Amino acid sequence: MNWRERITVDPKICHGKACIKGTRIMASVILDNLAAGLSQKEILDSYPTLGVDDIQAVMAYAAELARERVVLTSIAA
Repeated sequence: MNWRERITVDPKICHGKACIKGTRIMASVILDNLAAGLSQKEILDSYPTLGVDDIQAVMAYAAELARERVVLTSIAA
């Protein structure tokens, strides 16, 4: 899973927070839902524009951040 294909950072969208491409759904919102114990199905039901691959991309992104190193993201122009 290459999370960079599904997650973007754009200073004009959600104050530059990491979001699912083509949406205003922040990666942190998905992680908050997972941390609260919601299933992938419950998250997908709440956010119908998301797909399973989006949730997996967010988990891969979080894993990358948890490695405690600098993570470069592309900034939309």
